[in-house]
Amino acid sequence: MTIGQFAYASNTNHFLAAQALVSQAFAVCGVPFDGAVTNRPGARFGPQEIRRASLMLCDGIHPYFNVSPLEYLGDAEDMRLPNASPLVQVRDAIASQAALLMAKHHCVFIGGDHSITLPLLRAAKARYGKLALIHFDAHCDTWADHFGEMSGHGTWTYEAIQEGLVDPIRTVQIGIRSSGDRAAREYVQDQGGAIYTARSLRGKDGEALAAAIFEIKARIGDSPCYLTLDIDCLDPAFAPGTGTPEPGGLTSAQLLTFLEELATLQFVGMDCVEVAPAYDHAELTSQAAAAFIWTYLSGQVKKINIEKA
Repeated sequence: MTIGQFAYASNTNHFLAAQALVSQAFAVCGVPFDGAVTNRPGARFGPQEIRRASLMLCDGIHPYFNVSPLEYLGDAEDMRLPNASPLVQVRDAIASQAALLMAKHHCVFIGGDHSITLPLLRAAKARYGKLALIHFDAHCDTWADHFGEMSGHGTWTYEAIQEGLVDPIRTVQIGIRSSGDRAAREYVQDQGGAIYTARSLRGKDGEALAAAIFEIKARIGDSPCYLTLDIDCLDPAFAPGTGTPEPGGLTSAQLLTFLEELATLQFVGMDCVEVAPAYDHAELTSQAAAAFIWTYLSGQVKKINIEKA
C-alpha cells in the first residue's frame, strides 16, 4: 500500500488493520499535534491532508528511482495523543508509540509541529544509537528557550544536541534563513556541524548542487541518519500552508534534488512537519509534502531492490 492509498484507507474505515502492518518494511504514521507553535496553529490537521493529497501517487512508479513503494508500505494511522496535556507528556506518548513502530518498520512520521521531532529522535537513538541528522528548515530551531518557555517547536535541535541524541559533527541544516541572534542561528556550525543557508543555495539546482551534496554525503558517511523536513524550508510560493512562512526559501525542485541524491545515505527514518492546511492554497503545500515523502520512500525501496538483485 502506497502513501497515496492512505487517503483512501482513511475514507473507508481504515481497512488496513494494525496487524496488516506486520509484514511491511515501511510505515507511515500521523502525529497530529501542534500545541507548541509560536505563530499560526493548524499543523495537527497536516497528516490527513497529506494523505488526501497523495491519492494520485497510489500506484505510480517514481520517475527517477523507477520503483513504487506499493508492496512495502502500510499506514499506521494517527497516534493517539493527550493533546491537552503538558508538552512533556505529549512527547512521552509520541516516543513510546514511535518506539513500537520503529521496532518493526522503517517509519515516516507526518506532523504536526516540529516539536514532535525530539521524541522521535529519542526513540530512534534508543534503537540505532547516536544519529546523524539532516534538517530542512527555514528556522534553526536551536533557541535555548521558547519565548520564555523551556521547550517548543523552536528548541528541539538544541535539545537533541544537548541530550546527545545526534552527533553535532554529523548534523546538517539546509534552507535556514529566518532572523535570530547569532548564537542560535550558527549554533549547529559552532558545534561542528554544517549549515547551508537558503541564501547560499539561491539559483542552484541539479549539477549546481553537486558540491553541497557531495560534502553532505562525506560528512554523514555510513552513520545511521534521521531526516526531518519542515515544509517551511520551501519558499511560501511553493508552500503557503504553514505556520511560520519565511520568504526567500528553497524551491520544490531543489528539495527534490536533495532527496533524490541523498537517498543512498543510511536513513533510519523521516518526518515531514508544519503543514497547516488552513493557510494552504490549491493544496500546494500538502501536494508538495506528499511528493517529498513519496520520493524519500521510493529512494529507500530502490536500495532494497538493489540489494535483492
